[in-house]
Amino acid sequence: MSLRQPLRAAFGLALAAAVSLGLARFAYALLLPAMRAELGWSYLVAGAMNTANAAGYLAGALLLPRVLARCEARRVLLTGGLATVPLLGLHALAPGELALYALRFLTGVASALSFVAGGVLAARLASLPERGAGPTPRAGLILGLYYGGTGLGIVAASALLPPLLADPPVLSGGWRAGWALLAGVALLATGLTARLSRGLQLAPSRPAVGERFRWAPLRFGLAGYAMFGLGYLGTMTFIVSLLREQGWGPGAAAGFYALLGAGCVASSWLWAGLLQRHRDGRPMALLNGLLALATALPVLWPQALAVLASGLLFGSVFLSVVASTTALVRHNTPPAAWSGGISAFTIVFASAQIVGPSLIGALADGAGNLGRGFLVSAALLALGSLLALGQRAR
Repeated sequence: MSLRQPLRAAFGLALAAAVSLGLARFAYALLLPAMRAELGWSYLVAGAMNTANAAGYLAGALLLPRVLARCEARRVLLTGGLATVPLLGLHALAPGELALYALRFLTGVASALSFVAGGVLAARLASLPERGAGPTPRAGLILGLYYGGTGLGIVAASALLPPLLADPPVLSGGWRAGWALLAGVALLATGLTARLSRGLQLAPSRPAVGERFRWAPLRFGLAGYAMFGLGYLGTMTFIVSLLREQGWGPGAAAGFYALLGAGCVASSWLWAGLLQRHRDGRPMALLNGLLALATALPVLWPQALAVLASGLLFGSVFLSVVASTTALVRHNTPPAAWSGGISAFTIVFASAQIVGPSLIGALADGAGNLGRGFLVSAALLALGSLLALGQRAR
């Protein structure tokens, strides 16, 4: 397979990441202020919605090893993407909180199916030889392109949703129409994924005896990733709400979020070399440390320039932490154990991120603002950086 073909397929996988995380999870931050105002939610309830989504993601991640042992990975990827479309659409029709909790949970399950299967496919794609010369020198770029694809979904949501959320709205429908619009974009993106990834097959496989993934040798990487899960999702859930607290209008906040998404896309190029060069936990340590800084900055220095810089920094880093775990597994385990390794990191991450949004919501309700919760998230990310430094190459 030529280099052009892997990059084309990687872009198709990136569109799947745009759906599974960019639209299905992170677009919620843009819709949250309008939903909270209309439905009378506390910050705790608002955060619990993404806690439900994270719980669904964990359930999907726990299912993945068995699913991938029986089903072809691309089929799992597309099934998760197609399931996301009606689930997003149903958000627009939900009669109350219980229905929204259920939909956020089920959307999390579908996201895990798509995103983890896509990560396995991206890892295999990154290891394809280029013209018989061994693994492609752009392996880190392929992994970064896949995970950075989430930014495409964030940018799309930031561009499309503001007319529905303005006060007064430019277009009618409000946040309910926003969910319906996201469903339409998800359908289009999944169709493109199916087309661009055609021919990228990865048959079901069970790890050979002696090649199952073992958690202990990568325990510091797993612990650092758990702290990332605790710290990042609360920030992504409430960052737009924090800006609204600080006086930013809906359009300005959406512009900030678009900048964050653009940084996420750019991360493919920024960190590709770092992920390719190092086999230990240094990439994760550096990235977690930068995230801690980006999370604290809007609270400690709320001037517009500093806030915009924090958004660009956060966006250019946060999903590269996810990419760093795939690189860590790919560098330190045999190919037959990759599915188990990626699933293990995903389970740790998904378990931890369940806590983050509700924790920040509860702290915000107690303090009367979101600042304290953001500083706690920054501290957790800094701890994750220290833990990741303990991870050595096998």
